[in-house]
Amino acid sequence: MTAYIARRLLALVPLLFLISFIVFALVLLIPGDPARELAGGLRARPEDVVKVRRQLNLDKPFVQQYTLWLGKAVRGDLGTSFTKNATVASEIKTRFPRTFSLALGALVVTILLGVPAGILAGTRPGSLLDRALAVGTSAGIAMPDYWLAMLLVVLFAVKLNTLPAIGYAEFSTSPTAWATHLYLPWVALGLGGAATLARQLRGALIDVLDQDYIRTAGAKGLRRRAIIGKHALKNAAIAPVTVVGLQFAYLLGGTVLIEYIFSINGMGQYFFLALNQKDLPVIQGVTLVVALTFVLINLLVDLLYAYLNPKVRLG
Repeated sequence: MTAYIARRLLALVPLLFLISFIVFALVLLIPGDPARELAGGLRARPEDVVKVRRQLNLDKPFVQQYTLWLGKAVRGDLGTSFTKNATVASEIKTRFPRTFSLALGALVVTILLGVPAGILAGTRPGSLLDRALAVGTSAGIAMPDYWLAMLLVVLFAVKLNTLPAIGYAEFSTSPTAWATHLYLPWVALGLGGAATLARQLRGALIDVLDQDYIRTAGAKGLRRRAIIGKHALKNAAIAPVTVVGLQFAYLLGGTVLIEYIFSINGMGQYFFLALNQKDLPVIQGVTLVVALTFVLINLLVDLLYAYLNPKVRLG
């Protein structure tokens, strides 16, 4: 297992280099001239545009621009926002924990709801409970996150007045207020993932429970709970682990609407505002951080694969 981890970590080096290059190259393809926008837009004088372009190193060749940017990024310097007098790294340091806590809590909801539902449906295929869960998971998959978020706001914040509708509280200030402000976003983001996870786990469990070694374990006298918990779940976990990894990656990169609805100043709002203003350092910095997070999540999923299936690490 140690050798497998070492190989996977070494493979990350060229991958991270490629990601940084793609992030830098794609951002420069965004329509419009950021130098002209900063110099005053359509009313900008040509000499002011040239001055701003020189200050931002936009007048240099592409390779030189990339080298300068990468050298600073490796040291943690992602540049300074074109539109705000603040470094991108400091803004990300403030906003990333908010988006991360939002995504992590939604993932916990996904697991807490999806795993029991998948086990109940997978161990009782064709039953009334299985059909009811199938209807419920179909509704969960079809329901948009933002629509569910607005329904939750109307019900719990407006009608019942039990939970706050907007805002964010820092965990260090008040853990209770932090959780209270995030309950509704967690449910809004986690319900769809729970439905997908339950579907995947149900199908995997049905396949595993039909295998010969499961029937052999039952013939030896093992109790049903022991067979499912010790043998079936571990072998059926490959597909659900993929769903969980992809869901977490999706949550980190796709919380813009939820952050907007609940007024959470996270990475999504920061990126969307920078995109509208053609703020290249912010776009590059946020994209790079999210991409690196995706890579780390995929690495964790691969390590879980290796733990669950010895054939992966032996290969």
